[in-house]
Amino acid sequence: MSASSHDLREIINKEAMSRFQVVAVAICVTLNMLDGFDVLVMAFTASEVSAHWSLSGKELGLLLSAGLFGMAAGSLFVAPWGDRFGRRAITLFCLSLITLGMFLSALSQSAVQLLALRILTGLGIGGMLASINVITAEYSSDKWRSTAISIQATGYPIGATIGGTIAAVLIAYYGWRSVFLFGAVVSAAMIPVVILRLPESLDFLLAKQPANALEKLNALLTRMQRGAVTRLPDPPAAVRSSGPGLLRGILSTPLTGSTLYIWTSFFLVMFSFYFVLSWTPKLLVAAGLSTQQGITGGVLLNFGGMVGGTVFGLLAAKFNLKRLESLYLVAAAGFIALFGGFAADLAFAFVIAIAIGIFLFGSMVGLYAITPILYPAAIRTTGMGWAIGMGRVGAILAPLIAGLLVDAGWDTPHLYYAFAVPMVIAVLSVRALTLHR
Repeated sequence: MSASSHDLREIINKEAMSRFQVVAVAICVTLNMLDGFDVLVMAFTASEVSAHWSLSGKELGLLLSAGLFGMAAGSLFVAPWGDRFGRRAITLFCLSLITLGMFLSALSQSAVQLLALRILTGLGIGGMLASINVITAEYSSDKWRSTAISIQATGYPIGATIGGTIAAVLIAYYGWRSVFLFGAVVSAAMIPVVILRLPESLDFLLAKQPANALEKLNALLTRMQRGAVTRLPDPPAAVRSSGPGLLRGILSTPLTGSTLYIWTSFFLVMFSFYFVLSWTPKLLVAAGLSTQQGITGGVLLNFGGMVGGTVFGLLAAKFNLKRLESLYLVAAAGFIALFGGFAADLAFAFVIAIAIGIFLFGSMVGLYAITPILYPAAIRTTGMGWAIGMGRVGAILAPLIAGLLVDAGWDTPHLYYAFAVPMVIAVLSVRALTLHR
């Protein structure tokens, strides 16, 4: 059955998702699993790398923040090119950067070299994350969009959990360099999968209309078991802008408030998020646990994240998104503070770590689900990229500040108390958002 381009988006929004759409989302989930491992590889190897080069807390904090700095740059300056050249093209480019960065990291001969390579790897991760989040949103129906985005975001803790388990074994038998080499091999293996199976964004083809857009669109519709269209609509005015014009688009009068609030939310949540994920394995070791137990604590955080992200996605299909996000933020703050008092108690620390993972990752998943519905298709990757990028600023600052506080003599409980506060403040910025569903 043929469909006009005018109602094509409405058909995709309302009808059941085809197998092709589900596969597209599944590939994005897998890529986010890869991101989860690549982001936290430095946290998993922190104790070994620190001992290898006799690093101070400040120096280790710089290494932990280096990848996040690259991710911020990737989100801010690489991801927006997805609105010009296509989400799929940017995903391939970024995946190649990740592979190169991880491989060279395994060969690094100094902390400075590793720092530079973590920035390069982060650049690819940050640029890819916004694109796969948008592809997931655009290939999902209205009914399943929040759930699909939540499941895609949950790929992050799944990858971190599996990766952390593998990292512990690799470090024990082959040393910390083997962990980076493993990441490079897995990243390289995903390149042909993206080339062969990940489709270009439908909304990009409709909005940007690159060469042969109609033929490409109809080929995708055929694979989705949808009728062909006979013509493309006139492109929206927003896509006729240059790169800076796209940034002006997300800061235009109707979107200014939502943009600033989502930036604030991402900054605060990622500030706490990356302190917990980056420093917990190291702080558990400092509190008297072994290196393996420290890594186990990090793995349990991510295991909780798998549960929390998945449950959030299921609940998001039934409950108010802002209220659900606010509840997760408050619960995450409470468990982060509670963890500070039990870090040296193995049994309690591990149980609380799972609870932190459930609500902390759920909070992040909520922000990823909220952001795509704030922006129109023509500037959606730019909006997503800049929201994530602002969050990365908080992510960069958190490990650095934590390193300085450790060097200044702060104990583990007070660190966790301090980093619980931003999660409470984030509730206010989330509640101020205006969602259009």
